[in-house]
Order: sequence, then C-alpha cells, then structure tokens
Amino acid sequence: MAAPASALVSFPVVRMEKLETEERGAAMEVIRDACENWGFFELLNHGISHELMDEVERLTKAQYARCQEHKFQQFARRTLEAGEKGADVKDVDWESTFFVRHRPVSNVADLPDLDDHYRQVMKEFASEIEKLAERLLDLLCENLGLEPGYLKKALAGSNGPTFGTKVSAYPPCPRPDLADGLRAHTDAGGIILLFQDDQVSGLQLLSKDGKEWVDVPPLRHAIVVNIGDQLEVITNGRYKSVMHRVLTRPDGNRMSVASFYNPGADAVIFPAPKLLEEADEEETSSTTYPKFVFEDYMNLYVQHKFEAKEPRFEAMKTPIATA
Repeated sequence: MAAPASALVSFPVVRMEKLETEERGAAMEVIRDACENWGFFELLNHGISHELMDEVERLTKAQYARCQEHKFQQFARRTLEAGEKGADVKDVDWESTFFVRHRPVSNVADLPDLDDHYRQVMKEFASEIEKLAERLLDLLCENLGLEPGYLKKALAGSNGPTFGTKVSAYPPCPRPDLADGLRAHTDAGGIILLFQDDQVSGLQLLSKDGKEWVDVPPLRHAIVVNIGDQLEVITNGRYKSVMHRVLTRPDGNRMSVASFYNPGADAVIFPAPKLLEEADEEETSSTTYPKFVFEDYMNLYVQHKFEAKEPRFEAMKTPIATA
C-alpha cells in the first residue's frame, strides 16, 4: 500500500546545516520525534560529498550489471516458475546482495569481482558514514540527556563496534504479488544509515499504530537513518526500532547501500541507568528490557529475523546456556 500524501509531506527530514544555526532546537526536535514515533528519518546536507555518493551509485550499479545480474536472473527464473506453479515463495527475498565488513576487521580486499577503484571508493564512503553515525549517536545522547559519547561507548565491545555495509539491488519483478524485495523485519543492531536509489522507491515502514505501511520517500543525496533493536534496549524503549520492508516493482532496479553501526560481538547491552531512573520517577515505562551480550542476541535474531522483536527481547531475559 502506498503512503497517503499526508504521510509523505510529514515524513521527518533533517537538514543538518540547521544544527549550526539558530534553528538547531527545531532540528533536534525533528530528530527526537522521529526516533520516538517513526523509527526512521532522512538527512540532507549531512557532510558527505555529492560527488562521492554519485561515484558509489555509479560503481554499485555497474558492479551489479557486470557481476551479479546473470546469477540473479537464474534465481528469478526459478522463483517465478515455482510461484506460478503454486509454490509459496513468500519466504524468499527478491534481492541480489553482497556484504562488506569494515570493523573490527575489513574484508574489502578479499571480496571477489570488485575492481581496485570500487574498493577504494567503498572504503572512503564507509569512513564518511562511520563518522556520520558517531555524530548522530552524540545528537541522540543530547536529546536523551545522556553524557556525550555514552551511546558510542555502550555499543563498543572490547574491539569497538561491528560496522559493515550491505550492498543490494532489487531488480524488476514481473509478479510483485508473489514475493517481496525484502520481507518485513526490524534491524538487530544499533543505528543504520542507508544510501538508497532516488529514482526507484520500494522501502516502507510500518506506522506507529501498526495500521499502515508508509513509503520512505527517495530524496536525492539523502541518507536514511533508522533505529535498531539495540538502541531500543539502551534507551529503555524511548526510541523504537520499527518493522520495515522492500516491495518489488515491475519496473526499475532499486539500489540500496545500507551501513550498520552495531555493537561489538562481546558488548553487554542494557538500558541506560539514567533513563531507567527517569522512567521510574515518571512511571512512564511498562516494558522491562533485558541485559545481554550482543552476540547472543544475534544468534537468536538470525533464526527469527522476520518475526516480531518482542519475543526476542523476552527470550533474552533467560540466561543463555553455555557448554
């Protein structure tokens, strides 16, 4: 379902240059409201050069055409044949992807089929995205009344955060009724920064009341930001991760370059004590969030990614058995 026009008009967009002006308060309020009520917002004028973003887009689309398209067409043929014969193909995603790890150890030099220029551009882009993610985390700290650096420290394991980029193509699908580009889910980690195609839409989030899917409007040179499950826990539910999905389309090949700034594997995740105290004083929190090691959560998440997050949180209240 496409978003109503009113949803498109009100979708939270932050022009980051306003954070350096007398309009800072209003911009911070947009971020606060987005984190509490949308789980998503878009950034413009975020400091990453348009020339770099254009080169990432050009190289990513060329990479798909050169190295991935043929293999995807074979998958598409098999999926369509199965679906048209009556098989349920709703448990597959109509996407072509590869994953670039940046931290704690990069794999960009080991990925097959990438030329040296693309590797260098991806390293440069990842560096800019990581800096932007950490700036955003401090803006969230400011809105939450937490000390600067709290969220970055909370996500850092013994070797710092886990940081990587999922590079995806969502090619045209002649039968959008048979499969989604990516099934509905919340993201497991911390904060996610997405550079998406500005010509081909498809990303949708579930509204706060759970009654409608809302389009995330493509904007030229924007970065889409969304909250992951771990930030929901650390903020004691003040900020929410939300279900989102990618629809298939009969035309257009949608590009998605999504970077995940996640906790380190051994990071211990728990609600910020200051926010717990505030919730107790205000009697505003009805949910008790668990304390757990991020790697344990991920082991559960990979089995239940396309399900509601609440049972995952509940399961983490039970200590993980170790051999």
